Amino acid sequence: MQIDGAGRQQRGHVLLIAGDAAVRRRAVQVAPSANLAALGVLPASALLNSRIPTDTTYLDGARDPNTVLMRLRTAAATPGPLLVYLSGRLTLDRRGHRLHLALAGTTASTVRYTALPWDWLGTELGARSAGPTAVVLDLVADKSAWPVLQEYGSLPAPPSAEVYGVVVPPAFVGGADRVSSYTHHWIDQLRRSPTRPANLQLHAFAVGAAALPPGTLVLPATRELSAPAPQEQQAQPEQGSDPRPHIHALAAGGRHQEAATLAQAWEQHVLQTHGYTSPEATHWAEIRADLARMAGNYRSATQLWINAGRTRLEHQPPDAPEVLAAAAGALYCWTQLKDRAEARDAGPELVRLLRALPSLEPRLLRLTQQRLEVLEGSMS
Repeated sequence: MQIDGAGRQQRGHVLLIAGDAAVRRRAVQVAPSANLAALGVLPASALLNSRIPTDTTYLDGARDPNTVLMRLRTAAATPGPLLVYLSGRLTLDRRGHRLHLALAGTTASTVRYTALPWDWLGTELGARSAGPTAVVLDLVADKSAWPVLQEYGSLPAPPSAEVYGVVVPPAFVGGADRVSSYTHHWIDQLRRSPTRPANLQLHAFAVGAAALPPGTLVLPATRELSAPAPQEQQAQPEQGSDPRPHIHALAAGGRHQEAATLAQAWEQHVLQTHGYTSPEATHWAEIRADLARMAGNYRSATQLWINAGRTRLEHQPPDAPEVLAAAAGALYCWTQLKDRAEARDAGPELVRLLRALPSLEPRLLRLTQQRLEVLEGSMS
């Protein structure tokens, strides 16, 4: 039994909040209920990184911001460690110019009355004088909130809390109603790691492994994740270490060649260790694809994503999240190709990959075929 300074038995608290789903063009961008359901199968000790007695509160489908506030206030009063997870859609009260977490039923005209003001989170958690506080975010910003986030360059957060997460831009078109990529990889690391990683490590792993849409706001930013010294960046891989956060930080800082060189070294290590057809090798091909995308090399990125998608299809069902993510990466990079000949050359392989995915939104395949037909006609 652990006792705090006031002689009380320490208790922890896990508060999981699902806001309104983010939907664009009838496609789900983030499904908060699915994220909460996935987190709910994990023991509270794993979520909180503590074995003390813990209370867990699930808040899904709330329509009244005051109800959420009361739950948040109760959680903030816990004498032990606290984890708050929020998933959903960020929106803006255009009259007051305040960010809000949209709740069930929130519309553009009812934000002030039906959504949770974002600064309430900072007010409640900032008043905590007890145990450590961690906040994990998996959010999508709508068209009204995104310009404000770009203006801030970040998302306002309680200064007394550890804050980790991602905010996806509004232009991203999601897939089916399933666990989002960032939360999926956070959970995956908790399940796979023999010892529970620190929250910063979990965040770095999730950011490095998730196929995040271009422009995603990462909290803390990759530049804030500690990168090794230059001489360490070029070392041969050490067993048990994870280089993905460092590689991503290099690329985010514009050091694309260094990131690509380090990724290639690790890919060779994985190929020799696990084999050319292993899931680990495919994952590193996907990392190289995303690095090429970040460097603006869309031709290479398109081909790498297509190859990764085809490889995954040989071992996974066509509706697997990793398969769909590879297809989405290939499609996005192909649409960014300005050279018509390059786009035409890569188009047939992309179409074949998309045709093999029956759960893909039909409109995406149709638009891809139409663009390819135009490209082929203009080059004949």
